[in-house]
Amino acid sequence: MNSGTRPVSVTTITPLRVSFAGGGTDLPDFYRLQGGAVVSTAINKYIYVTVKAHSKLFNEEYRLSYSKTEHTQRLEDIENDIVRECLRMLRVDPPLFISTVADLPAQSGLGSSSSFAVGLLYALHLMRGEEVSAGQLAEEACQVEIDILKRPIGKQDQYAAAYGGLNYISFAPDDRVTIDHLWLPHDMTAKLFASSMMFWTGMQRDAASILDEQRANIVDRTETLKEMRDLAVQCRADLVHGRHDVASFGTMLDRGWQAKRTLASKIAPREINAFYDGAKQAGAYGGKITGAGGGGFLFLVVPEERRQAVRLALSSLLEVSVRYEPRGARILSITTE
Repeated sequence: MNSGTRPVSVTTITPLRVSFAGGGTDLPDFYRLQGGAVVSTAINKYIYVTVKAHSKLFNEEYRLSYSKTEHTQRLEDIENDIVRECLRMLRVDPPLFISTVADLPAQSGLGSSSSFAVGLLYALHLMRGEEVSAGQLAEEACQVEIDILKRPIGKQDQYAAAYGGLNYISFAPDDRVTIDHLWLPHDMTAKLFASSMMFWTGMQRDAASILDEQRANIVDRTETLKEMRDLAVQCRADLVHGRHDVASFGTMLDRGWQAKRTLASKIAPREINAFYDGAKQAGAYGGKITGAGGGGFLFLVVPEERRQAVRLALSSLLEVSVRYEPRGARILSITTE
């Protein structure tokens, strides 16, 4: 974009993600000591963010529309912490209107807060007439969420949102992040998603309490986390070299979930275990609860002939269709003067 061109309205679209392996090893408390790694994929569910110049006729400097509406005169009075800190990082002259809408509920383990941060930062850069890379967006989102807001989260979600696609992401003790986009042989990406099922548990949760406990347990759970990191490394190798079929991939997810559920007491409540066990008994190869656990979506890998049996076993849950999304944060629309 020409640096002299200043849009009056921008809408960005940013994907949500499902983590396949290594989730939890992207927490700084772990990777700064042991190094971390995850395999995750963007999915075709999105966060939409609009930033536009607001008319002075409304007599307000900032209007925000998300799950609630805010009208404020001062930046420091904005209650939405991600919006407030993104605006502090990338100042755009008010009056401003900022809105967001999502395809799926928040607090459901799909990285929605990080996708929102990435999408908002992208829109603000565009409103300032600036080009920005996916890597810069990811790092700025990490700075907002982890360094400024002190959220007890890892660094995978911001990179998954900014880059899109299926990725192996590694986290070095010196805070360097390396992203390796995975192109799978034998049309394996399509086969994995054709065998995937995702169900909404109806349980929304604040991941902070789970992650706080997980962080507190890191010393005691170091060996388990190392196994989960190494599982991500092995998952990448098996996917890239064509050693995974759908059954072995599902089994790998099951191994990761069995390990993850031991990291904190609230990751796998009784209801979640019952849903998961029911799906396995109905024929699922394996799966996991998305995100930090405690609720959200149940992601499963299921052979074609057992899909209806799994639906019947989970008939109290809403099934949500998901597909692979190769793209990261991008412009949906832009209007200039």
